[in-house]
Amino acid sequence: MLAEQEVQGSRQSSRSNRGPLRRLFANKNGAASIEFAILVIPFLVVTFACFETFFAFTGERLLANATEVMARKVRTGEITFARGKPTDMTEKQFRQAFCAEIAVMLKCSATEVNIPSRLLIDVKSTTDLAQLPVDIPRMAKSNDINTGNFSFAPGGPGTYNVLRAYYRWSVITDLVRPFVTNLRPAGTSMPRDYLMVATATFRNENE
Repeated sequence: MLAEQEVQGSRQSSRSNRGPLRRLFANKNGAASIEFAILVIPFLVVTFACFETFFAFTGERLLANATEVMARKVRTGEITFARGKPTDMTEKQFRQAFCAEIAVMLKCSATEVNIPSRLLIDVKSTTDLAQLPVDIPRMAKSNDINTGNFSFAPGGPGTYNVLRAYYRWSVITDLVRPFVTNLRPAGTSMPRDYLMVATATFRNENE
């Protein structure tokens, strides 16, 4: 009797020392495998959704910071436009400087500088704050960004300006794409990208 108890105790001890995967494969009744198959898809969806949300949030904060940095340079006169000064920048040069601020995480290649695809920038000036745009411009037949009225025309000293930056962030994971995307590009049937938005409104300093 004592010998049988010792044998049973050693078996239980050896089972408890097995890793979870070894116990799973050693289980012959199929219950563990069925439970795993039922739970694995929801588990993966939640896991990848957490990762996608984290990266999208981090990227959006990076875009917001870059917008504040570039807006401050325009406000203080470090960046000017068509004023015959050494600080003058063209739209291409401004986009290149903006890309340098976000390149650590957001894709912004040389092609992107010349032909806007993911990073969309609009810089306008006005003498009346009521005339500044406040809504995200959308296309009529899709919810993609309408860039028809976008321009690069910051004002001079004392003018009110708005800098709007948009970035199309591609959601990689197919499982979570329908749940976290909010942008359906024109010509596509399903949402594919997450739209990041950053805006800065400011008044240029007087000389």
